[in-house]
Amino acid sequence: MPVPAVRDTMRTTCLRDCLAELLRRGGQRQGQGRFCCPAQLSLARGMTQSRSVRQRSKKKRVHALEVATERWKVLTKVLAVIDTLKKEEEHVTPLKRLEILRSQLGLTKPNKVAHFVRRSPQLFEVCRDSRGVMWAGLSPQAEALVEEEARLLEDHSRTAAEYVTRLLMISVDRRLAIDKIAHFRRDMGLPHDFKTRWVHMFPEQFKVVRLEDGDYLELVSWNPNWAVTELEKKTAALTGDANANDIASPPGELSLSFPMKFPPNFTSYYKFRGKVHHYVKKGNTEQFQKTTYLSPYAEPGGLTPGSPEFDKRAVAVMHEILNFTLEKRLVTDHLTHFRREFVMPQKLMRLLLKHYGIFYVSERGKRFSVFLTESYDGTELIEKCPLVRWKEKVLQLTSYRGRIKNLGKFAELSDSEDYLFGNDDSSGATDSILDVKSEDSDDIMDDGALADDTEMDVGDLSDCCIE
Repeated sequence: MPVPAVRDTMRTTCLRDCLAELLRRGGQRQGQGRFCCPAQLSLARGMTQSRSVRQRSKKKRVHALEVATERWKVLTKVLAVIDTLKKEEEHVTPLKRLEILRSQLGLTKPNKVAHFVRRSPQLFEVCRDSRGVMWAGLSPQAEALVEEEARLLEDHSRTAAEYVTRLLMISVDRRLAIDKIAHFRRDMGLPHDFKTRWVHMFPEQFKVVRLEDGDYLELVSWNPNWAVTELEKKTAALTGDANANDIASPPGELSLSFPMKFPPNFTSYYKFRGKVHHYVKKGNTEQFQKTTYLSPYAEPGGLTPGSPEFDKRAVAVMHEILNFTLEKRLVTDHLTHFRREFVMPQKLMRLLLKHYGIFYVSERGKRFSVFLTESYDGTELIEKCPLVRWKEKVLQLTSYRGRIKNLGKFAELSDSEDYLFGNDDSSGATDSILDVKSEDSDDIMDDGALADDTEMDVGDLSDCCIE
């Protein structure tokens, strides 16, 4: 037999033996006689490369802020239903209509909206008319809360106008799309008629301009007293500097350190496959904190993307924006909408993860949330404005009590959603109080934790070790 033919035969035999071995291992791994093809095995083997990422996430997870995230997710859905009912005549609508609006309300299939509404009888009332049609409406307590919210939003208008003006001052063109600002509506305490009435209420600060691609809010006048970051104000308060708001000099370079907060028993490193990996390298952190950077209100021209100065200014911008929110927390999607306007890096999520201690990113569900860690003590916000306390009142009238099982898991449908939809099997079907034991929050997250995030994938995460 010619030598090339012998080589081909040997290669074929080797490949056949390898395939048989792979199938044998796959059968053992899958169990129950299920077939696992080589392509599946190859994919599974490739995914193990991200195990170090999951290990890192496991150690970095802040249980208290994950609980706060779950609480916010429940409240968001309840408020969405309240907002929908408020728009209906007499605040009542057929349940079928709520089913149609399921996606806008953030309610996931296959659960029924009727179950969600019935789990909060103090907020929602359900009845059947003479034709057998089921209707849902606001309870008297919910009606009172709606009126209270309207008063609180009106009282908060001046503060919200200041924060919107400061967003315009930070933006490179001194204007922002109204549709983009609307993403911050509830986070910043903007009223429901923000787009139609509120934007015209402060003509001395901003105005509406129409461009080819839509309506924009444009800065009318620069207020030098507002061109001072919240970090500067807090630092001045701690040092007793009475000239912190001095308007003699325009915003320029700053050399402030950002407050950092870590969970109890936090270690700055972890071991994986016998090697030590660092979440936070002390030398790099100290160097970052000492880096001089431009104020978010200063012109960012001349900065080189990826440079320490550019990154620290981006951190300062995100720090400032989070300070403008009621709960010092935002959905990361809302921040990524403003990359160009605020001159922030394309890989914004990577920067947020890199500066763990300043920010905390909760990876629960499809939409990630970023917290300003210094603003929280455990699960609670340290400084609560009246609108935050109003939200707490709403939450108290739901059946959610904050003790959630499987907090360590990152399933698309969270346990709080399961409970409010009536799918929790740990308590009786008619029990309206959640009473289940909390599991270890350090369980390794599911592989699906990174799904549906357009900003980040496993490759991004593996490249963003905290330094």
